[in-house]
Amino acid sequence: MATWQDFEHAAPDLAPAVRARFEANKHHVLATLRRDGSPRVSGTEVDFIGADLTIGSMEGAMKARDLQRDARFALHAHPGDETMEGGDSKISGRAVEITDEVELAAWVADLPQPPPGPFHAFRLELEQVVHTTVGDDHLWITSWRPGEPVRRIRRL
Repeated sequence: MATWQDFEHAAPDLAPAVRARFEANKHHVLATLRRDGSPRVSGTEVDFIGADLTIGSMEGAMKARDLQRDARFALHAHPGDETMEGGDSKISGRAVEITDEVELAAWVADLPQPPPGPFHAFRLELEQVVHTTVGDDHLWITSWRPGEPVRRIRRL
């Protein structure tokens, strides 16, 4: 697993494109696993804070409960319009709940606005990042995993 900062250092050409997709829109789609193992998708917002990519959740929300039980997640950036301008980005890994009071207070202090009520906060540990673009009449899939070089595949 890797932090967002680890990803930026390992893939300096890919990281800005992925970050731009997550910053282009406020709402994204988070996939978690229900108690029975079936998938659940939820809307979420992301924040880049320090070395980390993070998400928050209302206290007791199903996505938070899912992540507390099974930390695996997939996160799809809002795809924008039908042009795919800027590409399409997805991240998967494990979500670690921030429970240390000092770390949680620092997280809240770095947010643009504090949460409006009780909440959960999660730091996202990255296992895979994928960025897909269209160009030259091809689909380009660029991916990264910790400890591996960036891979770029062309699909017709």
